[in-house]
Amino acid sequence: MTLRIGIAGTGWFGRMHAEKLAAMDGVSVSAFCGTSLDKAETAARPYSDARGYDTIEAMLEDRKLDAVYICTPPFAHGEIELALVERGIPFLVEKPIGVDEETPSRIRQAIADKGLITSVGYHFRYMDSTNQAKELLADRTPLMALGQWMGSMPGVYWWRKMETSGGQFVEQTTHIVDLTRYLLGDVNEVYAAYGSRHMAQVEEGVTVPDVGTVTIKLASGAVATISNTCAIPAGGHAGLQIYTNTGVLQVTGEALVDIEADKKTEYKSSNNPYVRENEAFLHAVRTGDSSQILSTYEDAWETHRVTMAANESARTGLPVKLR
Repeated sequence: MTLRIGIAGTGWFGRMHAEKLAAMDGVSVSAFCGTSLDKAETAARPYSDARGYDTIEAMLEDRKLDAVYICTPPFAHGEIELALVERGIPFLVEKPIGVDEETPSRIRQAIADKGLITSVGYHFRYMDSTNQAKELLADRTPLMALGQWMGSMPGVYWWRKMETSGGQFVEQTTHIVDLTRYLLGDVNEVYAAYGSRHMAQVEEGVTVPDVGTVTIKLASGAVATISNTCAIPAGGHAGLQIYTNTGVLQVTGEALVDIEADKKTEYKSSNNPYVRENEAFLHAVRTGDSSQILSTYEDAWETHRVTMAANESARTGLPVKLR
């Protein structure tokens, strides 16, 4: 059975997923939906079976699709997901799942009512090194964690505006929030402090904070601090350090380092997490078995709630209780 896949979004993520999907057996990239017909047709051109469309309705009416990948900016979520839920078409959506709490909550409920297969692109969960960390933590007591996402400001217009990106903690650092939840469990309370130190003075139209620190209380009793900045010229400093009763686990996008009292062990992540993420989702679409999907929409909604609580806390100066 060949799965026919549609892609909503013609930017880097949409094209990246299309390339990986086209390389898989039994998968056909069949449609692109973009903000203009020209963009969609340009994205579709490398794929012999693909056509371009400028609305989700036109794509779904013209093509019989088995699944859709949603790779749109944060502010563009809502209409696409609800159209897919209504037609019973499984989807994989890239993070973040929105810029507010109301729209993802409405989508979440619609998915639950339909019993639809979904996946969200928290690819850190699919790394070999993350799974190794999860196994090691089963025999250790996590005490606290320090997370960070330190880098420069992306050049796209929507990223620098709070109303279209949600800010760095929502758009980028959500990966570290999700990694914390995946490895350490549910979050009970959030307290955040944000600041605008540099970028609004040197770039036009910047309304997102360029520094922030968020303190998290976990249901287990452990605590975590996650900090970010988008104001430094050298990017790519992202990861999570977990302090346990036996030492420190350092989790990054490349490896896991296990530091104990008398030794230090490094576990390189050898797999491509995007490939594993695709395999898990498409297996579920083919068979109905979603057990390999590590981040469903329901689970990702919990991560999104944490990032929304951080934004609220930074606005009000007060802690936000989630449970």
